[in-house]
Amino acid sequence: MVNNIKWMSGLLGATVGWLLLYNNLEALADLLLQASGISRVNRFGEALFFFVYEVPKVLLLLTAVVFVMGVVHTFISAERTRALLSGRRVGVGNVMAATLGIVTPFCSCSAVPLFIGFLQAGVPLGVTFSFLISAPMINEVALALLFGMFGWKVALLYSVMGLSVAIVAGMVIGKLNMERYLEEWVQKLQQSTVSAEVEGVTMSVPLRIEEGIRHVRDIVGKVWFYIILGVGLGAGIHGYVPENFMASLMGKSVWWSVPVAVLIGVPMYSNAAGILPVVQALLGKGAALGTVMAFMMSVIALSAPEMIILRKVLKPRLIAVFAAIVATGIMLVGFVFNLVL
Repeated sequence: MVNNIKWMSGLLGATVGWLLLYNNLEALADLLLQASGISRVNRFGEALFFFVYEVPKVLLLLTAVVFVMGVVHTFISAERTRALLSGRRVGVGNVMAATLGIVTPFCSCSAVPLFIGFLQAGVPLGVTFSFLISAPMINEVALALLFGMFGWKVALLYSVMGLSVAIVAGMVIGKLNMERYLEEWVQKLQQSTVSAEVEGVTMSVPLRIEEGIRHVRDIVGKVWFYIILGVGLGAGIHGYVPENFMASLMGKSVWWSVPVAVLIGVPMYSNAAGILPVVQALLGKGAALGTVMAFMMSVIALSAPEMIILRKVLKPRLIAVFAAIVATGIMLVGFVFNLVL
């Protein structure tokens, strides 16, 4: 009993410390730039701030999610989790996962930790992809900003189309049965996941916490370098991409403006709050709404930094299939926006 209280107290202290650090990352990043004498007014300063802020944010989120999933494993079997999300009918799990993504305001790189956590819990691959697409693309932050800038019709159409892309893309990937294109360490992680319920053993609180810590050590230790590399690439592009050049390629008059906008958006990296002011500026320079929406979707749901981070989890063929399916869906959304608005 005393040992349990000691471990729970330690966990509570770590949680409070995590929350304090996570909620003050922006202020800490500002202080760091001020101490170094670098101003956010110039492009380099903004790019550096983005990097200094995003790297610890993603790593903290990854640590928390993996720890929680490690503890959850000791209570709930992978089979039950899989059944909960996949449901009895085709697509139910994809709808549930995509809907869950709406209430999680994460950028694409921040959604990757939850993607890994779902795979870790034994959730089907196609369902995890529905979440990975939905989480950054149609969260409450994006919808609130879209409503405020463009009205409820645009916000509603965007949410319906974005949700459809997430659900359909996840279902297609699931039907292709591409689990063999997960990296070997992820496959072994899924195969070795055995919960206390399956084993019929009641684990103590310290053992459950130790299991969560072990998952953090195993998984975060494998992906941290890719996170730094991916966010670094995104921060560099985020600070130096010229808006005028993009606006000149996003007119409504030519059909290829939508696929070009998607190709331009893929190498970039931002969340909904960061990219929507750019979207507004592009529209003010004459870009078509559907083209800009496709650009926005590709930036926040299909970014090169995200692909770099996913490379540690997925083999190249699965990444290519994921990117092709989602890009096709995003282009369809862009064409529909340009047609009806």
